[in-house]
Amino acid sequence: MSKALLICPSDRPAVVELSRVAPLAAAPLLGQSLLEYWLTHLALSGITEVHILADDRVDDIKKVVGTGARWGLTVQVTAEVRELTAAQAQIKYAAEFPAAAPNNISVLDHFPGEPNSPIFTSYANLFAGVMRWLPRANTLDRVGFREVKPGIWVGRNAHVSPEAQLTGPCWIGQHVFVGANCVVGPNAILEDRAFIEGGAEIVNSAIGAALAWARVTPVVSATMSIRRTATAPEFRAMTATGPTLVAVRTPSSSISTWGRLKP
Repeated sequence: MSKALLICPSDRPAVVELSRVAPLAAAPLLGQSLLEYWLTHLALSGITEVHILADDRVDDIKKVVGTGARWGLTVQVTAEVRELTAAQAQIKYAAEFPAAAPNNISVLDHFPGEPNSPIFTSYANLFAGVMRWLPRANTLDRVGFREVKPGIWVGRNAHVSPEAQLTGPCWIGQHVFVGANCVVGPNAILEDRAFIEGGAEIVNSAIGAALAWARVTPVVSATMSIRRTATAPEFRAMTATGPTLVAVRTPSSSISTWGRLKP
């Protein structure tokens, strides 16, 4: 069968802050969305047509995929009133995906090839999944990334001070600034446009897109909390279960608050 059906997940309570940024299927993970990774995977697998079901911010999903021409695919996005299970989608779209034939129906809650490793069940699982995917994130359709040393990926127009210490595995996105005497890695992710002040330490952690991280207590084995700072009011930084920090963008606010996340 040359068709595939992808089901975009609705909000997941365990990673609710991530879904404030974008629909989960469109949230940036190593500079691209889960949806984009899946479309690349399907195109390389010989799929030619993809039908996408979405019930959360459908226009955002459409902006990500466009017509599908980027992948050489024909893509259709259909709005649903709620998230369907794979079985429900197969029944509803049986004309396209008959039960008697091999079908390609997937819920986008995991990276391609990892059906038993859902990433939206906790922030710890999200971070672990992204780190597993890191060696495969520089897909054939991407440009502007290079592996400067084994396990150390740096994006286009990133500025990394020669006095910074990088230890793989780590990912430094496009237009990222890393100041002097920073320690980045091992197991560190700096999403696109992140700004890391000189002297900061980012280990076993991820800093979200466009987040500014100042020289504070090293981000190592971070505790589970939420912070919205007055100095960087456009962003919320979240630390998750265990040695993990995830930071995501939120609407502007000058309020400083702390809260607790569920594991």
